[in-house]
Amino acid sequence: MVQGTASDAGKSFLVTALCRWLHRRGVCVAPFKPQNMALNSAVTAEGGEIGRAQAVQAQACGLAPHIDMNPVLLKPNSDTAAQVIIQGRTISTLEAAAYHDYKKVAKQAVLQSFARLGAQYQAVIVEGAGSPAEVNLRENDIANMGFAEAVDCPVILIADIDKGGVFAQLVGTLNLLSESEQARIKGFVINRFRGDLALLKPGLDWLEAKTGKPVLGVLPYMMDLHLDAEDAIPRHQSKAEHSSFKVVVPVLPRIANHTDFDALRLHPGVDLVFVGPEDTPPPADLVCLPGSKSVRADLESLRRNGWEAYLQRHLRYGGKLIGICGGFQMLGHTIDDPRGIEGTPGSSPGFAYFDMHTELHTEKQLRNVSGKLAWCDAPVAGYEIHVGVTHGAALAKPAAVLQQDAALQPYADGALSDDGQILGTYVHGLFDTPQACDALLAWAGYGQGANQAQRALDIAARRELDMERVADAIEAHLDTRKLDELLGLV
Repeated sequence: MVQGTASDAGKSFLVTALCRWLHRRGVCVAPFKPQNMALNSAVTAEGGEIGRAQAVQAQACGLAPHIDMNPVLLKPNSDTAAQVIIQGRTISTLEAAAYHDYKKVAKQAVLQSFARLGAQYQAVIVEGAGSPAEVNLRENDIANMGFAEAVDCPVILIADIDKGGVFAQLVGTLNLLSESEQARIKGFVINRFRGDLALLKPGLDWLEAKTGKPVLGVLPYMMDLHLDAEDAIPRHQSKAEHSSFKVVVPVLPRIANHTDFDALRLHPGVDLVFVGPEDTPPPADLVCLPGSKSVRADLESLRRNGWEAYLQRHLRYGGKLIGICGGFQMLGHTIDDPRGIEGTPGSSPGFAYFDMHTELHTEKQLRNVSGKLAWCDAPVAGYEIHVGVTHGAALAKPAAVLQQDAALQPYADGALSDDGQILGTYVHGLFDTPQACDALLAWAGYGQGANQAQRALDIAARRELDMERVADAIEAHLDTRKLDELLGLV
């Protein structure tokens, strides 16, 4: 099990790296995260929902994602409540205190899923959540040491030196654990180091002498690494080219599946900017409204922060607009939530760019899809995760034609405005195939005028390349013999 001194210490990264390192050696390995709290999710082949990081880790293992790889997924829809997904299926929305009591039930699903994976694979690499030193969350813990103790699992503790205070992170975390939990930690990994390792060596020697535990290795800071984020919004790195095509994405309070825009963020000719709630959005060629876990609340947040006037001005000057999932629902006349699926029952007016209405239903739509954009032959492949059902005249002119399965009839998805300025879709991963990305950018005006029409990257090929890079880092920088011993492979 990989646990971290804090969120974003590198747990997901290390689990992915270990999975690919083992897989390419011929070890039958699977990832596992007992409990995940994230709004970036993925759809499994059997139609369940798991954290996106575990889907990427499955790919690192050469496997299709499965619900047992992340049996508990929490999707926050407010500061105090979250949708609870158990083994791929939504069971309820619970306040934090109620979920704390429910963890006794959730633990049974965690142990069942782990047992099934353990019976199928030679090795299982487990990812913790947050930090094991959160003393207020120790009771009924299923995410970190509570799980490790229950299944008698050895633990590696990873810390991020780039944030500073790495020795305090590691020693402080260790000191907040019980004696049995301290004994369970078999070594440390220091992540994101840049500089002269010789200058770090005295600190490593002190750490080993102080704790009696080995440093299993120091991983370098890896520039230009792309592995799908578990939840954090990537830091924006503006491209210097004056000709960059500008894409703006508002960071909604409950933004979901922002990985939809990774292909644009990595595109050599696109300058993508995530704009925070209090920030002023810059002029753009294309604006993308992302998915949302709380569509009505996020729609109100956009209005409160001046986005309605910004979008009107953007369209008036010829800009293009794409809405994905919740962002698509915002483009219609109303979003109705009579059952209180995402909060207080009620109805909210949309931006009214499309003649359509959306009603939120109890049953969530979960499916992997493929097809083509409606106005060209560009293939598109992705997934749908939504509780909204949309109806209206705007859907007569769809954005894409999709299939869930080759045996099923194709169906129309989304909408395209008559003036060609606005597009909406339920497809997450809309830009992931290079052909679809190129076609959508061309529709939005990329390649015209002064723009250099550089082609889209193959995001899947890029992900594979980076998985190999991180596996190489395991070989080069960690004590691989000790890792094999911990896994019982020697």
